[in-house]
Amino acid sequence: MADIEDRRADEHNTADNADEEEEILAMKKRVQEMEAEAAKLREMQQSLDQRTEDLRENREDIDARSIFVGNVDYGASPEEIQSHFQTCGSINRVTILLDKFTGQPKGYAYVEFTEPSLVAQALVLNDSNFRGRQLKVVPKRTNLPGMTRGGRGSTAVAIDHEDVAMHHTSSLCATG
Repeated sequence: MADIEDRRADEHNTADNADEEEEILAMKKRVQEMEAEAAKLREMQQSLDQRTEDLRENREDIDARSIFVGNVDYGASPEEIQSHFQTCGSINRVTILLDKFTGQPKGYAYVEFTEPSLVAQALVLNDSNFRGRQLKVVPKRTNLPGMTRGGRGSTAVAIDHEDVAMHHTSSLCATG
């Protein structure tokens, strides 16, 4: 009788061991899946970091060939500002910033030139007269991520002068 009980106990232990081994294998498989997923996430993060860095470098390139123009008359159009700075060289884009709530101009603009060397020529127009107002012209600074000043926000009206032959004044587009 003791032999039968021992055999039953052995069979029970063997079944328990098989269940435990199966459970361990399932856990190992899940750990492998999680490690593979973590590797994919690390790869995606690296790709995103690279794209972010590329965008930052692109923005810095654009900012290096752009100027900030302050004290702009509220009725000025991008075309008028382009005309004022045309003597400095070829212009890619003029952007007049608008208050996003009222849609009214905020009194300043950005001018992006085709070459960074043209910025120095544009700075000569600091304190120049435009529509009866004395303009403030300085190099555009690059904003650092996370360094915001707050405020109510703004929108911008821009005209891209690479496509000006195909688009008219009505092609002004709002950008954020």
